[in-house]
Amino acid sequence: MNNRVLIIQNISHEGPGILEDLLAEHTIGFELCDLSKGGNAPDPAGFAGMVVLGGPQSANDETAQITGELALIEKALDAGVPYLGICLGLQLLVKARGGSVVKCHQKEIGFREPDGEPFMVELTNEGKHDALFRGMPERLRVFQLHGETVEPADGMTLLAKGRGCKHQVVRVGSNAWGLQCHFEMTPAMFESWIGIDADLKVMNRDELLTEFEAISAGYAETGRAILLNFLAVTGLVKS
Repeated sequence: MNNRVLIIQNISHEGPGILEDLLAEHTIGFELCDLSKGGNAPDPAGFAGMVVLGGPQSANDETAQITGELALIEKALDAGVPYLGICLGLQLLVKARGGSVVKCHQKEIGFREPDGEPFMVELTNEGKHDALFRGMPERLRVFQLHGETVEPADGMTLLAKGRGCKHQVVRVGSNAWGLQCHFEMTPAMFESWIGIDADLKVMNRDELLTEFEAISAGYAETGRAILLNFLAVTGLVKS
């Protein structure tokens, strides 16, 4: 079995973050393909797992990058390669298997709901027993950065839901998952995003940094646990 992970990047500043740290710690090889730079992704069937990261694109775009990426994801799923999609990676997964990607009633940006309550996701009954959330609490604090959401197709399993956009974590088949939120985010990534993303740039920079600093230790612990659970599914780390 190939012992590497294929990581698809949709925009250069949205990298693998905590995932890259874990791969280094466990001496797991990976191939990073940045499609925004015109890279060509290899056949995912040659990898132990596939991870598709976020980006500003829409899964409904008819660009060569998005249509090619949808075909690539279908190829991975058909080959039974364990898959994890983050933000856009979730939306592409759902779209590739017949679901829909639609505009949110209200964008979800940052750490808090419009009424000031923290963004949280709550595991469904299926989520509580899913391999991706092994050992996790039922409610998780999250960071959001999206203006679109998914409508899963029949047969897809909702693993976690939110207040605004209900479909926060979806499983397709037995070993393909999509997360709407960003558990891979590191402090350095977040600081970079604040200066790049249009929705974050209009928010109070100091308040955002202070809030992330206050929760960063627990947030990293959650992200590491979820990503390790995915790597366990690939067989690259012991569960």
